[in-house]
Amino acid sequence: MSDASDAPCDASPHGFTLTAKGPFDFGASLRFVEDWPATSALPSDGRALRFVYCAESDWLPIGVTVTATPGGVAVATTRAAGPDLRGEVARILSLDVDGSGFAELGEADPVLGDLQRRGPGLRPVCFWSPWEAACWAVIVQRSSMLIASRLKQRIAERYGAKVKVDGRAYAAFPPPVTLLEAGGLGLPTQKEEWLRGLARAALDGVLTAEHLRSLAPEEALAELRALPGVGPFSAGLILIRGAGAPDAFPGDEPRLFATLREEYGLREDAPPSAYRRLADAWRPYRSWASFLFRASTYGVLDDRVPDPERAPS
Repeated sequence: MSDASDAPCDASPHGFTLTAKGPFDFGASLRFVEDWPATSALPSDGRALRFVYCAESDWLPIGVTVTATPGGVAVATTRAAGPDLRGEVARILSLDVDGSGFAELGEADPVLGDLQRRGPGLRPVCFWSPWEAACWAVIVQRSSMLIASRLKQRIAERYGAKVKVDGRAYAAFPPPVTLLEAGGLGLPTQKEEWLRGLARAALDGVLTAEHLRSLAPEEALAELRALPGVGPFSAGLILIRGAGAPDAFPGDEPRLFATLREEYGLREDAPPSAYRRLADAWRPYRSWASFLFRASTYGVLDDRVPDPERAPS
């Protein structure tokens, strides 16, 4: 198999819009993307999100440009986007979920409410696909996120198709069939074996957003944990930030749990049930609430928001 050194393909953009149900701030999404280690290498002008990925609906590469529009976003793609592709972009920005009731959770939970005021309209930004989320989860194991980001990008540059978006070429992370047949990926042997196992699962339709979101969250997490190289933390990442499931809670995420202990004053040795009780109050947006707590550790929330009780009327 040759590497992806061919000239990048380009095409006339096709456009559509996505409208948010409930609060949404695309600017907040952009700021998160700029600081999220998995996407921090993407160039940004502060106005548009540009990326290339292999669409789950057909595993063919597509370039995407997203900009703000009143009440949602305008999307331009390098090839025609039918309902499946539009649904994928909506999932990536969590615009496939009615967020009208999310603010009510903050009224009942002052800690969550404070985060909502500091990040108004911020919704979870997902990986381009559960497949990419799963590969990231394997690559980042026992590695820093910075190094993992470079390794993932190196695989994309060598094996992924290149697509020109707004005059700049981007390399898409390769689809499952390409990675299954690829030679050395520059990773430890065990990780490469795990990635090929994940590629087979994706081709079998198991590692897809449609399948994972058709299951109850607990069932989906159990199924993901049965995949090669996927433990409890990785399973939660794939379901929540890959498939975009809005109401799931990870069973084991040390960084999130540490943040919850600090914010809610939980004991250091608090049992898993204590975190689950907190999260139960966030239904049906457990994933969204958890995302805000994660985002607070990235420094993308506004620390200057005044106390609403002292705000001028």
